[in-house]
Amino acid sequence: MMKKNVGTVDQIVRILLAVVIAVLYFNEVITATTAIILLVVAAVLVLTSIINFCPIYYFLGISSRKKDA
Repeated sequence: MMKKNVGTVDQIVRILLAVVIAVLYFNEVITATTAIILLVVAAVLVLTSIINFCPIYYFLGISSRKKDA
């Protein structure tokens, strides 16, 4: 089972970045290959914020979740 390693603030930032990418795409600020790459990045950001797990954080041994008191 995956140990959660994405905190609340991190989740909000990831969602906001995904929204910004989507807005840029739908306003045709980003197009072609750049748009495809950034849309994939946005999808990954949303997915990792929903499941509270980031594989990159896991491999680096970091977590943005608050430690239990």
